[in-house]
Amino acid sequence: MLNKASELFGINVFNDSVMKERLPEDVYSALKSTMKEGKTIDSGIADTVAAAMKDWALEKGATHFTHWFQPMTGITAEKHDSFISPTEDGNIIMEFSGKELIKGEPDASSFPSGGLRATFEARGYTAWDPSSYAFVKDETLCIPTAFCSYSGEALDKKTPLLRSMEAINKQALRIIRLFGHTEVKRVNVTVGPEQEYFLVDRQVYEKRPDLVFCGRTLIGSMPPKGQEMDDHYFGVLKPRVAAFMRELDAELWKMGVLAKTEHNEVAPAQHELAPVFTTANIAADHNQLTMEMMKKIALRHGFVCLLHEKPFEGVNGSGKHNNWSLSTDNGINFLKPGKTPDKNPLFLLSLAAIIKAVDEHQELLRISVATAGNDHRLGTNEAPPAIISIFLGEELTDILKDIAKGIHHDNTERINMNVGADIIPAIRKDNTDRNRTSPFAFTGNKFEFRMLGSSSSISDANVMLNTMVAEVFSEFADRLEKSDNINEEINCIVKEVIENNGRIIFNGDGYSKEWKEEAQRRGLLNLESTVDALPLLKSEKNIEMFEKHKVLNRAEINSRVDIILENYSKILHIEALTLIDMMNREVIPAITAYTDSLCTAVLNKNSIGGINSSVERELIARLSAANNEIFSLTGELKMAVSSAERSRDVFEKAKEYHDIILKNMCDIRKYADSAESVMPSDYWPYPSYGELLFSN
Repeated sequence: MLNKASELFGINVFNDSVMKERLPEDVYSALKSTMKEGKTIDSGIADTVAAAMKDWALEKGATHFTHWFQPMTGITAEKHDSFISPTEDGNIIMEFSGKELIKGEPDASSFPSGGLRATFEARGYTAWDPSSYAFVKDETLCIPTAFCSYSGEALDKKTPLLRSMEAINKQALRIIRLFGHTEVKRVNVTVGPEQEYFLVDRQVYEKRPDLVFCGRTLIGSMPPKGQEMDDHYFGVLKPRVAAFMRELDAELWKMGVLAKTEHNEVAPAQHELAPVFTTANIAADHNQLTMEMMKKIALRHGFVCLLHEKPFEGVNGSGKHNNWSLSTDNGINFLKPGKTPDKNPLFLLSLAAIIKAVDEHQELLRISVATAGNDHRLGTNEAPPAIISIFLGEELTDILKDIAKGIHHDNTERINMNVGADIIPAIRKDNTDRNRTSPFAFTGNKFEFRMLGSSSSISDANVMLNTMVAEVFSEFADRLEKSDNINEEINCIVKEVIENNGRIIFNGDGYSKEWKEEAQRRGLLNLESTVDALPLLKSEKNIEMFEKHKVLNRAEINSRVDIILENYSKILHIEALTLIDMMNREVIPAITAYTDSLCTAVLNKNSIGGINSSVERELIARLSAANNEIFSLTGELKMAVSSAERSRDVFEKAKEYHDIILKNMCDIRKYADSAESVMPSDYWPYPSYGELLFSN
């Protein structure tokens, strides 16, 4: 059995080494040009590639192929077709044509379209993405594809991502060539998404309808111990968790996913996996595969993997840190400051572009992470606030301030840090510390966007980032291409950005009340919910930018707003109905049964005489009051859901779910959690937080 990472890696991937071995040299070269430079593939070579791909997949045990795509549901989709084709003598042969490789035709009417497609307009197309390797999974050849409608609109998350990568490549090439790098053919967005998740015991999970239907607990009283001791973070892996992680690594390596780092996270039962950086579209594909494999492999080990952003109230939720950078095809990193950042004009210009982009389009970053689940997480003790800001660290901030003032910056090279024990070698300090409260932090040679929710596709955030920065690069390139003195013009640009957009830089505590007040004084947006953020995507400023760079058109933008708002309402609708069902079928009867037993105890004590029953009476009063509130609020919640469902406007419906239904659900939870905290476990109908968080 293969047991070494080097032997496992990529064995189920139709990767470069496989293509080089199986394709004619001219076909291989043409395909590599397509992948490296974004050129359109010649349909004439598709049959040759398809034949080689089919033969390889058959050797791997595959019987079917599928165009693997990422519709607006947030998960992947597959339609499997077998390789079989009938022969005249009643037998079959295994066939796979270039046409089948390049194009598929799934039913588009059953996927979210936000009004782009009528229900009766069923045709949609999947189109091969040659820049992302095909792979074999579950005896099926999976071909990464884009998904669009009959009229060409994007119905998925990958198409806008690929468009945005083209947009920033086009503008970044203009920038890099101004510095004399005429040999550069392509600038790639590189991404490394860190994935957080929870593992809970499957048997316990199956007794919680809120986890089964909603992915998060709608009620639950905190156990005596949570995460306050910080003893789970980076702690020794429990054997069953370690076995899960080893198998997950192996399965991901087989499919070419660069799984690198894994550890216990802060909350009990919470963990993290981080990959090595790769290009943005491949990173998006790999992250979708990672989430799928996490769920599948967890079941084999008696776990369920929870990817909800806030599955447990009172402990850390799960995010997905999107580490973003720009590199040329020959290895130049736009965001590498070097030993003397103040004398690195490409770095300073790139930094200025990102500062300006984030400041002028801060709402787009908030929109890119807007989901019902992530709204519960943002602003709590493990996630950045909903206010967008950039952390640069003191050194870079001082450099930019000095440039803005027109004074020379006294550069001090990074120093070694002595930890005070002679046996420990000196440690080289980085340019910046880390700021975990910052939504968008510079971390050495990249920016870490920390606001993404754990269940979300990384495509949305990277579409926004790529397009925003492409827009500013375009503006800067226009100026620099007309300038007689590029270095002097770069200084002017940096100075203007610090003066006009420097408000977005904040190196302090993003959780503090003072920052919230300061951000308001600076004019920064505080979009606390999905409902607050989404309408801003439709602003003319944003539509013009996306259309200018051919990333999204007006119809596609409008459809995405509607899809996200509809999804928000659907999620809260399911949660509300689940909570109503839990209250009516289990919680209210359980409280009633326990109070009945207490009443019997009081009667028994009274019949004996002289025995104090004040404790039982107090519990009866408290539980009866809570039960009455739960019963009343549950009835109100049911009526509120009916009212919201009558609304035909997607925004008004989402607003009603946010303003009324979500608040009502929180009120019910307060009384249910209070009752749970004083009831015996044999009366309470659901496994406790203690059982869920400490069962692995």
